[in-house]
Amino acid sequence: MKYIIVTGGVMSGLGKGITAASIGRILKNKGFSVTAIKIDPYINIDAGTMSPYQHGEVFVLKDGGEVDLDLGNYERFLDIELTREHNITTGKVYQTVIEKERRGDYLGKTVQIIPHITNEIKERIRKVAAKTGADICIIEVGGTVGDIESMPFLEAVRQMHSEEKEEDVAFVHVTLVPLDTQGEQKTKPTQHSVKELRSLGLQPDAIVARCKEPVLDDTKSKIALFCDVPARAVVSAHDARDIYYVPTLMEKEGLSDYLMEKLKLTPKSESHEWDDLMNKMAAIDKEIRVGVVGKYAHLGDSYISINEALKHAGIECRCRIKIDWIDAEEFERKPETIDTLQKYNGILVPGGFGVRGTEGKILAIKYAREHNVPYLGLCLGMQLAVIEFARNVVGLKDANSSELAKTEYPVIDLLPEQENVKDMGGSMRLGNYEADLIDGSIASRIYGCLTLVERHRHRYEVNPKYISQIEAKGLKFTGKNDHRMEIAELPGHKFFFSSQFHPEFRSRPGKPSPPFLAFVKAALG
Repeated sequence: MKYIIVTGGVMSGLGKGITAASIGRILKNKGFSVTAIKIDPYINIDAGTMSPYQHGEVFVLKDGGEVDLDLGNYERFLDIELTREHNITTGKVYQTVIEKERRGDYLGKTVQIIPHITNEIKERIRKVAAKTGADICIIEVGGTVGDIESMPFLEAVRQMHSEEKEEDVAFVHVTLVPLDTQGEQKTKPTQHSVKELRSLGLQPDAIVARCKEPVLDDTKSKIALFCDVPARAVVSAHDARDIYYVPTLMEKEGLSDYLMEKLKLTPKSESHEWDDLMNKMAAIDKEIRVGVVGKYAHLGDSYISINEALKHAGIECRCRIKIDWIDAEEFERKPETIDTLQKYNGILVPGGFGVRGTEGKILAIKYAREHNVPYLGLCLGMQLAVIEFARNVVGLKDANSSELAKTEYPVIDLLPEQENVKDMGGSMRLGNYEADLIDGSIASRIYGCLTLVERHRHRYEVNPKYISQIEAKGLKFTGKNDHRMEIAELPGHKFFFSSQFHPEFRSRPGKPSPPFLAFVKAALG
């Protein structure tokens, strides 16, 4: 097994995740099997209880793992499916070590960070990497070098470096090269960051320098001199038109050749799949405008998978998707502004939890239904579509979700088997579930099959008591998992499709999610 360990310095948000995913992609293009692990130093067991304001969206894996959004980048770039084991957190590590201590597994020893915590970290990394059978494992260490919470993980990978063969471990450090007021590229932040890394016993094999502009050869030479790496190992990661251009940029910088030399690897084959994707992106000649009506509108990372799924569908249709992130609460404060939605080719309402912004989303759904604007609803976006239809078409004026308000008509409710579950996580549906589709429905045409598998993250369901009333008025439930409604669609509308699941989590560049592709096609007319 070959390990490539990606660390970051100077500041957070530099793009370690995209760097790690891009390294994986360029090596996959050489014929290698690649997997990835994300280390998050926070004490949370996972990202499931976190607000999107903290770390962006919560990405859901096939086994129901709620993880950091970087694992979504890994899945999209590498076209693989990961599990909850691929996300290692401080909480998971300490929980396991404490459980072992309580069982007496340490035979009376004093349990310490070194060796017990670091051994647990190394064991998890090696176990996950081996289980995948991959040739190369990319490990991203979250946080910034120098953060106290990252120390045990950095010490663990330092130990791995000494325990593994020299040619089996490579360190890539992502750092910042800012521009001063005169436009000069400054290397001092990188020098200090690498000095901090070296003080922990880690020497980077390559440095990925993030800069607004291409890093100059003189700048690279200076970094190489002061950071003790070859000049060819200093890679310019300047701003790209799109994140999908980053692997090509790194390939041109020679990073894959350098890493293969370091790890003593010989290319197995040469894939041009990513080049084909770049050619498709270059051929885009149309544009549509989509309004995403959500509650975290000012924080783009909250809906990163939706953004990428729309992009994937747009690439397939040779169409650029211009997304406006609309605060649903604005429609609640000023209902008369709902007519601003007339400028959009399509309206999308994403998932979410809690009551804030839901009435604004319902107004947007009503507008899409009444004005024949293509509509795509995801998770809560489906539940609110059912509520809107029940109120304004079926005539159940007080219809709502029992999650959001007390109501005489809980068209969205907990099912009987969920009602006595006290633990919030215990009543959640997470990860892959099947849905059976009705033949001839919009859903069956979109997917081209009668059974699908998609990822879920929700608690409340469409209440079976109201299904016949709702369907009698025209809204059809065409995807089901036993007594759970998975898809609601409106025949006769230009495009009105909503799902209880999150199709955005399985969308890939070159393999767009079927509902997103159908939505973009409808928006194009």
